[in-house]
Amino acid sequence: MAERSTAAVDVADNSGEQPLTAQADQSTADGVAQNRERDTDSDEAQEGIGADGPAKTSPPELHSGDKLARRYRLEECVTRLDGFSSWRAVDEKLRRAVGVHILPADHARARSVLAAARSSALLGDPRFVQVLDAVEENDVVYVVHEWLPDATELTALLAAGPLEVYDAYQMVSQISGAMAAAHREGLAHLRLNPNAVLRTSTGQWRIRGLAVNAALRGISSDSPQRTDTESIGALLYAALTQRWPYESDAYGMSGLPKDIGLIPPDQVRAGVHRGLSELAMRALVNNGATASRHESACTTPEELVKAIGEMPRIRPPEPAFTTPPEYQRTTYQQGTYGRPAPHPGVTQPVPTPPPPLQSRTGKALKWAVSALLIAALGLGSWQLADALLEQDKQSDDTNQTQTTDTDDKNEPKPEPPKPIGIQGAQEYVAGGDAQHPNDVGLTYDDSTTTGWRTNSYTDGPEIVIKPGVGIVYDLGSEKEVSAATLSLRYGGNHTTVKLYATDSLGSSTPLSSMKQLGETKTSNTSAKVTVDKPVKSRYVLVWLTAMPYSGQDSVNYSQPGYKQAITDIKILG
Repeated sequence: MAERSTAAVDVADNSGEQPLTAQADQSTADGVAQNRERDTDSDEAQEGIGADGPAKTSPPELHSGDKLARRYRLEECVTRLDGFSSWRAVDEKLRRAVGVHILPADHARARSVLAAARSSALLGDPRFVQVLDAVEENDVVYVVHEWLPDATELTALLAAGPLEVYDAYQMVSQISGAMAAAHREGLAHLRLNPNAVLRTSTGQWRIRGLAVNAALRGISSDSPQRTDTESIGALLYAALTQRWPYESDAYGMSGLPKDIGLIPPDQVRAGVHRGLSELAMRALVNNGATASRHESACTTPEELVKAIGEMPRIRPPEPAFTTPPEYQRTTYQQGTYGRPAPHPGVTQPVPTPPPPLQSRTGKALKWAVSALLIAALGLGSWQLADALLEQDKQSDDTNQTQTTDTDDKNEPKPEPPKPIGIQGAQEYVAGGDAQHPNDVGLTYDDSTTTGWRTNSYTDGPEIVIKPGVGIVYDLGSEKEVSAATLSLRYGGNHTTVKLYATDSLGSSTPLSSMKQLGETKTSNTSAKVTVDKPVKSRYVLVWLTAMPYSGQDSVNYSQPGYKQAITDIKILG
């Protein structure tokens, strides 16, 4: 059993009082406040008082139908709390739904909210709900952000039960990677709870309220990385057990029993994945406590990303096969096309067959048909005999040729190339920053729905700022490599793929020291690089030097530009 930090307790609902949001909704006709997209949910009543003391400024008198900047039409108030309000609105200029936080310009936190919103907007990471505008105008400060109507809060997902193992793994992987990127830019969340984590209809996880939600509440931390890491641990704990890892109930989930401390998820619920259970404990414990099973604690999102990378990869579940329905003949196939449907319960009369030909004409017709059949049989017999005699005459002439052909046909045919098992992979960095090194494993997981992508470049199609981008694959031992096939995400001209044999998995070997095996160009979403003469190598570099232009890809978190993504690869030998 490990000690627990209280760094993330501010996200728990332990007040036992009616939330201030509900009180505000009772006093306003505008506030439906069903919190379908709650950026500033009232987790606990005392959060109405932030770190800088209670706000004395009343929220602006705004109503449904009011407009900001003659552009954002307010539709529905989802939160009204502590001097600010949050709305679902419509951007009439771009004709899309947006979310808006509004507070008076003389509010105690107005300056910090503006600063946080502008810093978050500069990050531009599509794994976060994007800040679109942050303005001070007419004695009002407002922050406009994306609204995701197709996304579901983690709170709602957990209301139906714990997440499946693969979903929990994807959630903690994507959330940890996003927060590690944010902290590298000096940004923290500090209110990372189940209401701030969304899953889109495509299965991607996104975070809302980066820096802004904490600024609205006046929340700060002396150790922001530790706070966000513990919050990620709490999210994973809840996803695995459907229990909140503190004694107080919160987010529709029961807390842990009192006086037993923090116990691992696999002791709370049977069937919990052991590796994910350990990961949750490593993120939750601190102050020098041993996490679980003698693993060291993770104190930053970067350490959490590293710990996830060291785990055995969790593969998606196999699709369930459903037996197809029994084949039903169509009306036409059943021979009733164009006939009236029989009435149920009524026996249909069997049609009487036509009588045989009994007249004089009928008898003559029968004799004529018989004569034709006899003539046909005689002619066929004569042609068959003639063919057999001709075959006997030619048998001696074809004997030698036939023997030669038989010898040629008995020669063994070369076996087609087979896929070589990939044991590991690492991004090759020839210059500048890496692309997305944590996603290289998704290129050989036998799934074309996931993969590794490059950054989006403004110059192209040739990569200008570096000689190329790519991945080194480890085949486990020296194997004979004859080809490589790639499944790509973006079609279009100019995709150029080269194949190299190298002597190490890392980026220490320069391209000039490698042996180029082949090269291909494609305009489709697939490519095959063929090796003229198979070469033995343990490490193979797949190298992109030119890429097509493609627009914004919100599913793959990618901005417009020259870019490419490898969704699946097979190295053949």
